[in-house]
Amino acid sequence: MYNHNHLANALSHGAANNLASIFIQAGEQGDAISYASFFARSEQMAAALVAAGLEPGDRVAAQIDKTVTALELYMGTILAGGVFLPLNTAYTVKELEYFCGDAEPKVVACDPDRKQAIQDMVGNHAVVWSIAGDGSGDAADARDQHPAGFTAVPRAADDLAAFLYTSGTTGQPKGAMLSNGNLASNASTLAEAWQYKATDCLIHALPIFHIHGLFVAVNITLATGASLIYMKKYQPQAITQAMASASVLMGVPTFYTRLLDHAEFTAEAAQNMRLFVSGSAPLLAETHRQFEARCGHRILERYGMTETGMMSSNPYDGERIAGTVGTPLPGINMRVADNDGKPVPQGERGVVEVKGPNVFQGYWKKPEKTAAEFRADGYFITGDIGLIDDKGYLNIVGRAKDLIISGGLNVYPKEIESLLDKLEGVKESAVIGVPHPDFGEAVIAVLVSHHSHHPSEADIMAQITDDLAKFKQPKKIFWVEELPRNTMAKVQKNLLRADYQDLFAN
Repeated sequence: MYNHNHLANALSHGAANNLASIFIQAGEQGDAISYASFFARSEQMAAALVAAGLEPGDRVAAQIDKTVTALELYMGTILAGGVFLPLNTAYTVKELEYFCGDAEPKVVACDPDRKQAIQDMVGNHAVVWSIAGDGSGDAADARDQHPAGFTAVPRAADDLAAFLYTSGTTGQPKGAMLSNGNLASNASTLAEAWQYKATDCLIHALPIFHIHGLFVAVNITLATGASLIYMKKYQPQAITQAMASASVLMGVPTFYTRLLDHAEFTAEAAQNMRLFVSGSAPLLAETHRQFEARCGHRILERYGMTETGMMSSNPYDGERIAGTVGTPLPGINMRVADNDGKPVPQGERGVVEVKGPNVFQGYWKKPEKTAAEFRADGYFITGDIGLIDDKGYLNIVGRAKDLIISGGLNVYPKEIESLLDKLEGVKESAVIGVPHPDFGEAVIAVLVSHHSHHPSEADIMAQITDDLAKFKQPKKIFWVEELPRNTMAKVQKNLLRADYQDLFAN
């Protein structure tokens, strides 16, 4: 359909011969949206982007609510040869300054309430479009000024299609660059592994600013010509009701723990479903058992990250083992290695490393960081600690990079620590994640004061609220005389995690 644009062609292939089929069962106004309508409006959006000055390789940053217009902007960016940059809607305007300064987007889409602040920030370096919660706004107005029929800009598999900001222990966000080939291959691989068909209907209740909700859930739907029920937010009752006309649910562990708390979620309610997928954070084995006992389905857990898309999955046909993330997906090579990149014996712990068409192109404007994250033979060092069990399944046992995953969202301790350490009365800080029954992990901060009298928790929170997205803000703050350290003076966060591991226990 879009033969010269690698990703656009892959994402339109599934519905190319049946454009009258339904893509979205419920849009902003509750109406069904066909593939013909979606692609036509995406072509109009692509034309509007080009008219706004977008050239191949230019970035389109989007901090917007979950609407159909948002998906049209994504597809329109791909058709126009741009690079799509989704941004978490929880980021403050101050946090956006770094992203816009680093990515230098040609177009920025945002909530109407933020348009002026962002326009002041980017000046005349970018066009700023508003997209409201109902899909209306500048972007829709610009789209409607152009006819459908846009000829997709040629893009090869190696050309960039998107990047998302991630981070590490340094705290400075990095743009993980994903190519047309990275996204297209991952969608195709997952469709085959999970036996996805055009007859499937996905309950889509994930946000679309990260890889799970956009590049897994949406891309696999588009690539197979399937349909989705497009929900603005997760609500157990709405999810349960939607199961009558759906076949697949993709979610984070919180989705499933909250479903189990919902009395109306029963085996009868789930009888039309064929697949429940969980990712973005570890799923407790007990949740697996409770879910299967409740509805007869065994959740399929998979493993991925921003830089790699999906890497491994429990099997669709075969044993799904709680506490594991399955085996490498077809075409993807994975190993568990020591610090020198040498594979360790099966059953021993090491760093998970991966190589394949799914692996990103590097970090935006950070060649040294990119080089440091790859082995000489091309394997990407994930930073996760894992082991291969006697069945050949990968078990993730820790995170070498100190990442916290709360509610399926990545939280990087160094970023929060850098902010806390600047506050009056704070000598130093350590931010850790501890088990939480709802979020998987909760962010807490352990602080050391300059004096015997220290600021209150309320005072600390008041000083960081405007500068830190809600999901990054500590749920508890503790004061200690000193942080535990090893002989090399490094803070031993493992000891802190042990001290506070039962903080949110039921």
